[in-house]
Amino acid sequence: MANASAVRFLDRTTPPHLVTLVLLTAVSAAALNVFLPSLPSMTVYFDTDYRLMQLSVALYLAVNAALQLVIGPISDRFGRRPVVLWAGVLFLLATLGCIWAPTAEVFLLCRMAQAVIVTGMVLGRAIIRDMVGEAESASRIGYVTMGMAVVPMIGPAIGGVLDQAFGWQANFWLLFAMGAGVTWLAWADQGETATARPASFARQFAEYPELFASPRFWGYALTAAFSSGAFFAYLGGAPYVGSEVYGLDPAMLGLFFGAPALGYMLGNYVSGRFSVRFGIDRMLVWGAWLCAAGLGVSLLIALAGLKTAPLFFAFMTFVGLGNGMVLPNAIAGTLSVRPHLAGTASGLGGAIMIGGGAALSALAGALLTGQSALPLQWIMFLSALASVACVRFVIWRARRVARHGEV
Repeated sequence: MANASAVRFLDRTTPPHLVTLVLLTAVSAAALNVFLPSLPSMTVYFDTDYRLMQLSVALYLAVNAALQLVIGPISDRFGRRPVVLWAGVLFLLATLGCIWAPTAEVFLLCRMAQAVIVTGMVLGRAIIRDMVGEAESASRIGYVTMGMAVVPMIGPAIGGVLDQAFGWQANFWLLFAMGAGVTWLAWADQGETATARPASFARQFAEYPELFASPRFWGYALTAAFSSGAFFAYLGGAPYVGSEVYGLDPAMLGLFFGAPALGYMLGNYVSGRFSVRFGIDRMLVWGAWLCAAGLGVSLLIALAGLKTAPLFFAFMTFVGLGNGMVLPNAIAGTLSVRPHLAGTASGLGGAIMIGGGAALSALAGALLTGQSALPLQWIMFLSALASVACVRFVIWRARRVARHGEV
């Protein structure tokens, strides 16, 4: 385990500074949602259907999930540093492809390639687990993702303004500048933290069954998947709801769109502050119930006929609050089931989470065809309830492990 106390900023002979980990994760978050207020104008630009452009979210998430299956093993084998640097270069090339794409199909291909930037998010978590233990890793992941939450909170608002002032391509120039900056920072600051090296990829992939066979790993991974699934469904459906149901312009949609990030930042602060004191399982219970309760109240209000943009987006803060508490602790749980497979567990757990998110995002885009947000609200609420059920399984399994010593 790397020595966290030896960190020196901009010294690549020591583990990376917390600032570097925050920014690596933040670029991944920005690439996911900064351009979403531009989806309606991009639909017009490419002279296509909104459902096709909405696939820029679902396909991105699908490739994102697939990449996470291999990012972890590759980084366990060759180290965190070179994988992060190569991913940064590939992201820059893909972003230029998005900017200069002549057709919607070419844009979608380049958009899928942009998903390589998820490397920063996956390995940011693994690097923390390289450096510290389970409870402390949950706390640090909470602080890292609290900083990351600033980007999705202000990103759509900035994206909406850039779209109105300069066109949708301006959002991708912003991503290019961010990618270039964080790639340089990783080169200057990120020392290697993965000291153990598996003998071969075959042997490493052969260790996947060790994770698959762990009920605790599945419990934590599915808790994260269903909790974040509510958010990913929101990403796929909220641009349509804001523009077509409530008639918001891109700038106003961008402003409202960041509502979940307000709650996410608060939830991450709570995780960072209290995960060590109360333990990761208790934080999971509180976070999952907050997410489900907020969405349930939002759904009841909509069914009662009170349908306004401020009400819809205001209750989305509960999605962020719940996820801010659930995700750092669920991720710490998946990494701690088999600490010697931290990179692999981070990738596999992330693939499960993001893969489910891609499906829910596509489902939300497919079902939203009329002038109602109810299909999206139902999807989000049911996903949050499934997360609560998985939390209960985690608690049950933890008690069984305590009694029988199982994993």
